[in-house]
Amino acid sequence: MKSLGTTFLRREAGIVVMIVLFCLVVGAVKPQFLTLNSLRIIFLLVPLIMIGAMGQMLVIVARHVDLSIGSILGLTAMASGMMFRFHPEIWWQLGFALSIGSGALLGLFNGLLITLFRLPAIIVTLGTLNLYRGITFIMSDAKQIDRQYVPTALKEMSQDSPIFGIPWIIFMSFGIATLTYWFSMHTRIGREVFALGSNPTAAPLRGINVSKVTLTVFTISGALSGLAGIMYASRWGFVNPSNTGNGFEFQVIAAVVIGGVSINGGLGTALGTVLGVLLLGCVAAALPLLGIPGTTQNAIYGAVILVALLIDRLVRKQGQRQNVARAAA
Repeated sequence: MKSLGTTFLRREAGIVVMIVLFCLVVGAVKPQFLTLNSLRIIFLLVPLIMIGAMGQMLVIVARHVDLSIGSILGLTAMASGMMFRFHPEIWWQLGFALSIGSGALLGLFNGLLITLFRLPAIIVTLGTLNLYRGITFIMSDAKQIDRQYVPTALKEMSQDSPIFGIPWIIFMSFGIATLTYWFSMHTRIGREVFALGSNPTAAPLRGINVSKVTLTVFTISGALSGLAGIMYASRWGFVNPSNTGNGFEFQVIAAVVIGGVSINGGLGTALGTVLGVLLLGCVAAALPLLGIPGTTQNAIYGAVILVALLIDRLVRKQGQRQNVARAAA
């Protein structure tokens, strides 16, 4: 386990090198990429993915996966948008309570289906992905929440702040990453998430309540997807039932696996996930400058996930060989 942890630290250092090299190569082709304006664009591209990735990291470390987070984002964003449209006089901060609370309930529902009926998480969340998207269409009557209905104060969170003019949404995303690090490394249930992912069979024998841990990670994932939903309305100023949150799950999973989180569970860090998100942000910002269609991003994310799976398998095999060698010695 120690050798695997060391390997993952090296992978995090490798991601930093990849980010630097990527930026230098793109900057050599398009010098405008290496400007403060491009840096601002990158940091405005990553907050939503980073917020969602923190929840997904915990789910994958626990040896599950949540494919419904994009639909939860869309549903919670629509719920808040409709509240603002029908009750413009309401306190705008209540949008956060509604989005986070409803997201947590949707995530809890996923966890209950998985734990009560012992169903695979990938099948359950594939089903709720479509269920939640359908509910979004039904409740909105397929109508978009236009910009004039989103409170000005909410939109300003993605535009400015008194701290060097850095938008609040950026501070919020890195704050969530910091809290996730603390939760995963310095709380008992956070450590139990890693123990469950490392060996689901032995976890109950160690006194770990598997159902409790599973419900916790899916509830957190849903709550953070809900937070990403209200921040989507802040960032873009509208909510469309057909495309809000579409593909969000693949962006998040790509960022998580790039960041060194093991698909087989039990290994991963918040820092690695942050670096994975930043690398994806650099790629997303560079594509328009290089004249590459935005639709190519999906192909890139898919390729990244496949490569990360291969790397994860190689890391696992290396760790097993090292453990065998030490045992023989």
